[in-house]
Amino acid sequence: MQPKIMMKKKSISASKASLVLFLCQMISALDVPLDSKLLEELSQPPTITQQSPKDYIVDPRENIVIQCEAKGKPPPSFSWTRNGTHFDIDKDTQVTMKPNSGTLVINIMNGGKAEAYEGVYQCTARNERGAAISNNIVIRPSRSPLWTKEKLEPNQVREGDSLVLHCRPPVGLPPPIIFWMDNAFQRLPQSERVSQGLNGDLYFSNVQPEDTREDYICYARFNHTQTIQQKQPISVKVFSTKPVMERQPVLLTPTGSTSTKVELRGNVLLLECIAAGLPTPVIRWIKEGGELPANRTFFENFKKTLKIIDVSEADSGNYKCIARNILGSAHHVISVTVKAAPYWITAPRNLVLSPGEDGTLICRANGNPKPNISWLANGVPIAIAPEDPSRKVDGDTIIFSHVQERSSAVYQCNASNEYGYLLANAFVNVLAEPPRILTPPNKLYQVIADSPALLDCAYFGSPKPEIEWFKGVKGSILRGNEYIFHDNGTLEIPVAQKDSTGTYTCVARNELGKIQNEVQLEVKDPTMIIKQPEYKVIQRYGQVSFECIIKHDSTLLPTVIWLKDNDELPDDERFLVGKDNLTIMNVTDKDDGTYTCIVNTTLDSVSASAVLTVVAAPPTPAIIYARPNPPFDLELTGQLERSVELSWIPGDENNSPITNFVIEYEDGLHEPGVWHYQTEVPGTQTTVQLKLSPYVSYSFRVIAVNEIGRSQPSEPSEQYLTKSANPDENPSNVQGIGSEPDNLVITWESLKGFQSNGPGLQYKVSWRQKDVDDEWTSVIVANVSKYIVSGTPTFVPYEIKVQALNDLGYAPEPSEVIGHSGEDLPMVAPGNVQVHVINSTLAKVHWDPVPLKTVRGHLQGYKVYYWKVQSLSRRSRRHVEKKILTFRGNKTFGMLPGLEPYSSYKLNVRVVNGKGEGPASPDKVFKTPEGVPSSPSFLKITNPTLDSLTLEWGSPTRPNGVLTSYILKFQPINNTHELGPLVEIRIPANESSLILKNLNYSTRYKFYFNAQTSVGSGSQITEEAVTVMDEGKMAMASRQVDIATQGWFIGLMCAVALLILILLIVCFIRRNKGGKYPVKEKEDAHADPEIQPMKEDDGTFGEYSDAEDHKPLKKGSRTPSDRTVKKEDSDDSLVDYGEGVNGQFNEDGSFIGQYSGKKEKEPAEGNESSEAPSPVNAMNSFV
Repeated sequence: MQPKIMMKKKSISASKASLVLFLCQMISALDVPLDSKLLEELSQPPTITQQSPKDYIVDPRENIVIQCEAKGKPPPSFSWTRNGTHFDIDKDTQVTMKPNSGTLVINIMNGGKAEAYEGVYQCTARNERGAAISNNIVIRPSRSPLWTKEKLEPNQVREGDSLVLHCRPPVGLPPPIIFWMDNAFQRLPQSERVSQGLNGDLYFSNVQPEDTREDYICYARFNHTQTIQQKQPISVKVFSTKPVMERQPVLLTPTGSTSTKVELRGNVLLLECIAAGLPTPVIRWIKEGGELPANRTFFENFKKTLKIIDVSEADSGNYKCIARNILGSAHHVISVTVKAAPYWITAPRNLVLSPGEDGTLICRANGNPKPNISWLANGVPIAIAPEDPSRKVDGDTIIFSHVQERSSAVYQCNASNEYGYLLANAFVNVLAEPPRILTPPNKLYQVIADSPALLDCAYFGSPKPEIEWFKGVKGSILRGNEYIFHDNGTLEIPVAQKDSTGTYTCVARNELGKIQNEVQLEVKDPTMIIKQPEYKVIQRYGQVSFECIIKHDSTLLPTVIWLKDNDELPDDERFLVGKDNLTIMNVTDKDDGTYTCIVNTTLDSVSASAVLTVVAAPPTPAIIYARPNPPFDLELTGQLERSVELSWIPGDENNSPITNFVIEYEDGLHEPGVWHYQTEVPGTQTTVQLKLSPYVSYSFRVIAVNEIGRSQPSEPSEQYLTKSANPDENPSNVQGIGSEPDNLVITWESLKGFQSNGPGLQYKVSWRQKDVDDEWTSVIVANVSKYIVSGTPTFVPYEIKVQALNDLGYAPEPSEVIGHSGEDLPMVAPGNVQVHVINSTLAKVHWDPVPLKTVRGHLQGYKVYYWKVQSLSRRSRRHVEKKILTFRGNKTFGMLPGLEPYSSYKLNVRVVNGKGEGPASPDKVFKTPEGVPSSPSFLKITNPTLDSLTLEWGSPTRPNGVLTSYILKFQPINNTHELGPLVEIRIPANESSLILKNLNYSTRYKFYFNAQTSVGSGSQITEEAVTVMDEGKMAMASRQVDIATQGWFIGLMCAVALLILILLIVCFIRRNKGGKYPVKEKEDAHADPEIQPMKEDDGTFGEYSDAEDHKPLKKGSRTPSDRTVKKEDSDDSLVDYGEGVNGQFNEDGSFIGQYSGKKEKEPAEGNESSEAPSPVNAMNSFV
């Protein structure tokens, strides 16, 4: 929950009031936890959760369902208006409302007429705290009227002239899809010369004799009612004149030299130019004074149509099409103006307040022209709504001051212009609730000693309760630097010790009551490996053992796992795992590697590793083993049409028994010189009966095999030619896959030469449309493995079979396979795209699947395009880099990982088939919440004086939200390298420097600095600095430097060094002669302060850390010369992700979870003091 800051009344100008109150709202509005039990108990105004689209075209043959779902506490009741007046549902027997819902069902299938229910509908959901309303839902039944009858005269056209065949389809709702076909229901081929315009007419740039036909038929398909209407056939007769005159281009459409086009923002802009001429003109498009937008521009219909998707105001301008052939050119300029229906800049959001608090609702939209903003309260225009003294309307903002429970209501913001409107509901819910603690009572927390302990106290109340912690039933309130109290109620013990074990009590209180809850904390001893595995060298076939003896808390149950090279142990009975050791029997070279002992408990894990090196055993005389010699004396007997018997004599085994013989054959007729595998037999067998194929010239050879390897092949046998016969088998891997929308490509794997069984191998290819054609269409081909069937409908199933034949006859009847004609791009975009933001870096997107009939191909999946629009903290745009995620199959949801916190994103979804991608869904805008910031970009300490230092810093490179403050902590370091008390200062977020005063002279300080957002603290950076010495000490230091540079002083030091060297030589000689030297006593008397002693209880080493820059100093440290903290060399270091990140992947491959950066540890606390830790008192008590 966010900290609550009450707004004070100040005298501010009216123009700044909205901004100030808005910022306060962001801080003071209550944050209701997502606790299901709590949400069920709290009162809440209605919220519309589901409604039908604004423009709702229904099938007149089916029941009409107008959706209206809402939630609230108490559950809302529903009512409807029709064409602006109350719609009494009880008086219409054809209309019912679903139970516990506002959804209307109009019964058309039992006598109702859809036309009678045309109109504008609006739903209202109401409870005691307010009323929410739906959009105006316009209900219109779809229409598919018949073509008006007309007498069409035949078209007599001279060769080379242009021609336009008009379609003029009936006006339907929604408009029909137009296409041209012939009497055989085959699409008419189109090209640069002949193509269909956007209005459905068929344009001929120049006619040719082959255009003569009597069945040019225009079809109108009404998708909503699944009906197709047909125009009367049009006859075209082309007569030739010699010579055919060439003509320069003339535009058939649009006419004239200029025209205008208005399109709405976000729609698809389609511009068309079709020209007549001979030779056929080529069309080119340019934008005057600019470039066509990259990645959004497409050319269709042989470049006669310019398509720009997702248009914006920047796409307005003059677009010129140029038609050119060898005789000249023609052009047309289309002036495009992009208008915009209203779209949200800031939609109003629900507001939960405590009595007496302030807040604002903001409704900001844009459009072209600028939309008009109007407010409603509980569905009534706010000008005539009941008065509320806490409410003030200021244009697009409603300001609330000192609200009371009666101020709860649902407000509607309507933004409209001539191209459309937006309607948003946002409630103001004023709650007066006593404190509630959501953490379960007596919850047990277990941690390892010397690690942090976090005790939860999730709470809610209005006004926001104050939280206090106690230890024990009658203990005193917890305070002091050894505890950290988080805004969400959590108590953190940074370094838990054994005496931290006990009962902790959390107390939440506000003016309406008080409640408390107890939790238990147990601190366990850490798990340790007291006898680690050691490096081993073992001879091959020997035995080796690794030890792993552990010590652990008596209440924790450890499990020990052994790994080899960071993987599981081999599944081999030679590996014996004991209670505290691993034994490997009969060691081989494969056992060489690193062995790791891992000890896990429910709270911690430790590991230790050792290397095993395997060396060779002493050499012994070995028997020479070799591959066998090749067999010989091959003989063929018992020759038949389909079999023969082969015999041979084995060669020498060479001390390794022959395990089997491999028989190979050569087809001298079809593939001379190429040997193929035939069969193999056991090593005890020297004859074999071989099956043969017709029309093959066979030779055989035999290869012997033992454990060492294969012998050389034997000499080939004599040749044997079998007789011809019908093919025994048909081609395999028969497939039918279209390469274009109007063809079917049939492919197969050809038979091998010996599979032909005779000369004249050919293939009979047959096909028919599944469930449509009764008769097969067949063709016979040779020396190919592919046949293309043209003029097929788009993506329909075909039954296919391919049969082999030769000069002697056909192979057996082949089996049928199912193939499909060519795919075309999908027709529609996924609908109802919804985005659920899970956290600051992860979102989940949902969409409705497209109807399979609109896919027009094999559904491969969906692609989600998403890109960052801008950072909400910097308010600055950057280069848009779109990212694409593909979800295979008929998925209707997916995860978007790797998002940046506190940013605005857009996405759209497209369906994908084998041909490509369909149209994109409308862009969906979503925003990620705030996260914790990165560390400040730098920290510099300058201008040291006797008692002050100046700190300067840079804001974080990634704020990931709105910075609320900076936290500065610092502590002194005395001459013995010990740390003094820690002082903490909170600095406003708009500051970039600070002067620390009242410091001790000639003292080193260490500083810890980080930034904060409302989510929490970011990572910190550290720096050290020293205040200036006083004049007396500086003079003494100066004199010391002067002495050190004197010649006599240097000579004295050299003499002392020589005497020490002589003394060391004498000691070394005495020791080699057997004398005793009390080294141990001297070492104990002059212990090196850098060496940590061993613990007496368990013999392990004491704590050691090399991360001095990230912890308070325990020894001498040095300040970087430039006093600037440098960033890490790599932002992608694995260390930054920490250890133990429970990252997971869901079933569709998207990433769930979040990265866990390895943060700096909190600075160690200094000596306790009863006084407040001010800088002056802290320094005086330390020095």
